[in-house]
Amino acid sequence: MTHTPVPFDPEIEPVLAQVVPADAPPFTPETIPGMRQAMAAMFPPAAEAVGDAPVDVVERIIPGPAGEPDLEITVISPRGLDRPVPGVYNIHGGGMMVGHRNMDVSRLLDLVLELGVVAVNVEYRLAPEHPHPAPVEDCYAGLVWVVEHAAELNIDPERVVVMGGSAGGGLSAGVALLARDRGGPALAGQLLLCPMIDDTNTTVASHQYSGLGTWTRESNIAGWRSLLGDAVGTDAVSPYAAPTRATDLSGLPPAFIEVGSAEPFRDEDTQYALRIWATGGQAELHVWSGAFHGFDMYAPEWHLSKTAIEVRNSWLRRVLGLGR
Repeated sequence: MTHTPVPFDPEIEPVLAQVVPADAPPFTPETIPGMRQAMAAMFPPAAEAVGDAPVDVVERIIPGPAGEPDLEITVISPRGLDRPVPGVYNIHGGGMMVGHRNMDVSRLLDLVLELGVVAVNVEYRLAPEHPHPAPVEDCYAGLVWVVEHAAELNIDPERVVVMGGSAGGGLSAGVALLARDRGGPALAGQLLLCPMIDDTNTTVASHQYSGLGTWTRESNIAGWRSLLGDAVGTDAVSPYAAPTRATDLSGLPPAFIEVGSAEPFRDEDTQYALRIWATGGQAELHVWSGAFHGFDMYAPEWHLSKTAIEVRNSWLRRVLGLGR
């Protein structure tokens, strides 16, 4: 069966040639180490990236899951903060295989400056060396620590949102499920940006972008196989690894779900919102026309990228009680 892709918006299509060169290597066990090094070199440490912005940046080592390695986090706060404010707990993307928390510093700095929140950016172990449940358990352990130490971070523990893009969005959804099921931190919301949540690769959208776009069907299959091994696509997959596997989406914190119409995650993300609504839960869904995966990071000057960020911030203000 032929799956005709939804076209990319012509205004941002030229960006693809820069972001995805024709000779870009595929994700394989042999290429992943080099990709990690290349990505790490692209993003400077947070203290350097924020420049002279009026924020404080602190790097910390905190306990990981019981019996597992410690975690690295970066805390970005409004300068001179002396009272509790809402917090955003961020999980970076990278298909479960690559990426580093420094890649999201620019996005988080904008939130700290715009909303006056404290941003906590967590590093987690990557697949395939560390398959499920290592990544999501790292992220959950970090969230629990942040809430337990909210006072010293000047965070209001009752106003914390978990957020992330792509794999980070999938891990954020998994963390929200864990928090619900373990009676863990009561989250104010979950901000899921083009989240990677379905390991089956059976939707129409997952077939439409074979070899096409910033995140292809082939890359997605490689990411899920790295995380899940031979369990991928079977009934053995945990909902904390692939949140679409959850049979019950009730009792979750309000969700903001954003995705492009021209990317592999469109259908799984849209269906996730529909299933939350079916339980009487709260979800806000935005499907941006002609947008490819990660459009706001790759094409920040595109008018829809700017609009998407404004809409995101509007939701954050509402769920965190920040008003205008």
